Parts: sequence; C-alpha cells; structure tokens
Amino acid sequence: MKDIKLSPREVGKRKTKAAKIIKTLKPLFPEPKIALNYSNNWELFVAVVLSAQCTDKKVNEVTEKLFKKYRKLDDYINARQKDFEKDIKSTGFFRNKAKNILAAAKEIKSRFGGKVPKTMAEMLTLPGIGRKSANVILGNAYGVVEGIAVDTHVIRLSRKLGLTNNTDPVKIEKDLMEIIPKEDWFTFTYLLIDYGRKYCPARPHDESKCPLFKIK
Repeated sequence: MKDIKLSPREVGKRKTKAAKIIKTLKPLFPEPKIALNYSNNWELFVAVVLSAQCTDKKVNEVTEKLFKKYRKLDDYINARQKDFEKDIKSTGFFRNKAKNILAAAKEIKSRFGGKVPKTMAEMLTLPGIGRKSANVILGNAYGVVEGIAVDTHVIRLSRKLGLTNNTDPVKIEKDLMEIIPKEDWFTFTYLLIDYGRKYCPARPHDESKCPLFKIK
C-alpha cells in the first residue's frame, strides 16, 4: 500500500486536532504509564516480547512467576527452550516468543555486555523486536524517545480520531510523528491506551460519552 500524501493544510489541521486531543487527555490521565510489571531493563524486554498478541494482565500473571524462576540474564541463557515454552505458554505464540527471548538473551550478553541496548538501530537487530517494541523498551528503560509506539489501541484510535488514514503501523507512526510534538511522543501511546480502555473500547459502546467525541 502506498503512502497517503497529505497537503500542508491537511497536516496543519491534524496538528491542531492532535493538540486538542492531548490537551483533553492529559488531565484525565495525569500519570500515563506502561501497565507491564518489571524490576529491571531485561525484565522489561521480556515482558514486552510476551505482550505481543496478549493482554498486559495475562503477561503480568505469567511474569510474576517467571521472574522468580529466572532471576538473572544467565538464567535465560542457560534455560532449555522446551521448559521456557511451558512457563510462558498462556501468553500465546509461545514457541516463537521463547525462541526470540532466549536468543536475545545470548545476543545481549555477547554483543552488548549483558545490558539492553540504548538505540533504535541496535534494538532492531535483536530477535522479536520491531519498532513498536523498541520504542516501548527504549522509552521506559532509558527515556530514549526515537518514535511513537504503535500498538493495537494506537492503530485503532488514531484512525478513528482522524489522525491517520494508514493501516500499516510504520506508516501510522510516521504520520503521528509529523503532527505530534516530540515531547509528547512517549506519553501519547499511553494516553491513547488508557483512553481506549476506559472510554472507547473496540466493542460497541455509546461514543457520545467519550471525552474526545466533540473534537473536530
């Protein structure tokens, strides 16, 4: 699918609308943040990989036990994949997730001195990591903001709110980065997630009661 090109006038209109949306959401959600539980950057990495096609609630249930069993990076490096698969099975796509997490642990130890890397370019070389996951990890681990994390909530709501016409996450991210001030890139994801969960879920509901309903 080709990029949908917008006129400067249309981009300007979307910037204005995005600013109104952010201004409305910030008082509703004064402390937007990631819902995943973790105690260090590697645990954050693991939780983010597990969260693909899975609810944050389920991931937190799984990691509560997982992080007690696997306490250090070396525990993942030494783990048997079949055992690890059983430990994360309920998050779905467990074979692929197990393969990626255990492979990433080895690469992080051998290539990055045992520390989760700090740049988008480096993050994208690790198994199981795309731009969305990299944005989430970099922003929460290091305060490094190189883009906007586009998850299913952001895809659905940014389209619904008229901030993009694209369906591809990378193109949606590009659209949002053009109309949202960089200082709001990190929190924008969590503002939309919180808004979607509390006011505007994917299931049918009374949209007239949504705080953003009247924003044009």
